[in-house]
Amino acid sequence: MALLRVCGSSIFAFIIWRLIKRLRAPKSPLAHILGPKKEHWLKGNYHRIFQDGLRYNLDLVQQYGGAVKIYALLGQEQLYISDPLALHHIIVKEQNVYEETDMFIMGNRLIFGEGLIATLGEQHRKQRKMLNPVFSLANMRDLLPVIQPIADQLRTILTAKIPADGSVVEVNLLPWLSRGALEYICQAAIGHSFNTLDPTKENEYMEAIRTLAPSTLRLIFLRPFIPMIVRRFSLYWRNKMMDWMPSDALKNLRYVVNVMDTASKKIFTEKRAALENQGFVGIAGNRMQGKDIMSIMLRANASSSNDDRLTDSELLGQMNTIIFAGFETTTSAICRILWILAEKQDVQAQLRSAIRKAKRDYADAQGLSSPWEDVELPYDTLMGLPYLDAIVRETLRVYPPTSLLSRTARQASVLPLHQPIRSASGEMISSVHVPENTTLIISILASNHNKEIWGEDASEWRPERWLSPSGERLHLGDGEGNSTSGVSLGVKNGIKYPGVYGLMMTFLGGGRACIGFKFAEMEIKQVLTTLVPRIHFALPASTDRNGHVKEIYWKMNGLQVPVVRPPAGDNVTAQVPLDLRKVCEQDFEVNQPN
Repeated sequence: MALLRVCGSSIFAFIIWRLIKRLRAPKSPLAHILGPKKEHWLKGNYHRIFQDGLRYNLDLVQQYGGAVKIYALLGQEQLYISDPLALHHIIVKEQNVYEETDMFIMGNRLIFGEGLIATLGEQHRKQRKMLNPVFSLANMRDLLPVIQPIADQLRTILTAKIPADGSVVEVNLLPWLSRGALEYICQAAIGHSFNTLDPTKENEYMEAIRTLAPSTLRLIFLRPFIPMIVRRFSLYWRNKMMDWMPSDALKNLRYVVNVMDTASKKIFTEKRAALENQGFVGIAGNRMQGKDIMSIMLRANASSSNDDRLTDSELLGQMNTIIFAGFETTTSAICRILWILAEKQDVQAQLRSAIRKAKRDYADAQGLSSPWEDVELPYDTLMGLPYLDAIVRETLRVYPPTSLLSRTARQASVLPLHQPIRSASGEMISSVHVPENTTLIISILASNHNKEIWGEDASEWRPERWLSPSGERLHLGDGEGNSTSGVSLGVKNGIKYPGVYGLMMTFLGGGRACIGFKFAEMEIKQVLTTLVPRIHFALPASTDRNGHVKEIYWKMNGLQVPVVRPPAGDNVTAQVPLDLRKVCEQDFEVNQPN
């Protein structure tokens, strides 16, 4: 208990020191930037953008513009940015000035090790140089048919739950899609199966990785103290603090990290030994044959020069990082798309018809005799399906799995704005002076909903915006498609967001863009083209015992969290209950009621 008192006293002293420092500080350099009033002396209004904050985030930009002042922990002033020109400077032009925060880097290093999301500067550039070729289109083409059995197994599990007479059954899709996404990323990234789709086998790793995000979110207000603790306490004393802290979330996080670390080291050792013996280690039958991302990376690393070669700890860090990042993003995206298809029956029918046509055309061209539903589309055909592509892009734009990211200014800078904002004095200003060590919040959500760039219907889910009048894929920047606003797709007067995917900010851009976005897109499309032809999805029609219909609601808590609203649900438990049945011919008819 003495250690606990020391730890608590240290944190309390740090809070008092920060408060005194803030009270004695001269006038704030951000005093001229408008924003909502501070709601709490400790939390400011920072908590509002993370706790079910969809409407709050969009209202901030509507009221104050593309640069807004936010009060974070202990009254710290931060800048909330969604202006496209400002974001271009932050993540592309001056990315050496606006780097990840110490809280982000140190926190990720403690959890994942020295992976891409836990490094800066030259170390990060060296890692990215090694990983970029690993995620090449050539490797994705090779990987697609190898991971198809995972989607097939997921479909088999879900269809087995549907009664033989074709009647409807309600299934909570979230745990199954979560299991499928984890199996996808584990087999594709490290060539290893944790048998996550087999419910008869207990899986410690699966439970650990699934609880990682909720555990870190529960500790979000402890994260600002991570840099101070890491700098002032050795590993020995940090572990002691974890032992004594009366927090189930902290203890669970430590357990999760230990499970991930143990599993990763074991798999890494096996794959290193296999590489040295010119063999393949992994899933049954060695189906991967060394095509998984980790095997490719190990071979590339072994043939690299000493200057470019990554250390074992860096390679281990990549394993943990890729698995967590890929698992969270695709689970959320696929759940959201299936929920949309269940809500919009005409969209579901049109997509199913498009998939049937593509598979039949490919089967005819290849002389295949198997049922069209079982036809596996090659990579270029799958990725080029216009309506499927439009649905995926529009979902990732309107409902990005991650809504907010942070940066810190390593030196004082001036941030230009595309759209001037009104200052506290009433003057219109077109740039913002950013003091050194200022934290900036990148709003992916607000950027993707910018009406000037995406049109007045920017917050409306409308996949047709990505298609030409003839139904073909619309080139980015082309304004001759189904845009109701007359603006070019993702571009206005030469201004666009620096996103690596579809000019949206979902996967960010610049030197810290999501390196695996092509894999995520491929997985989402492969799962949809496997499930939709055989399974019809609808919103739950059944009620609870009191007659209340289950209404699915998506909370924006940093990550997108689907829950069932009261009174049928508790508004807390993550779930996506949908009605499933076998597909019949009428499910291909486009003009269906929503």
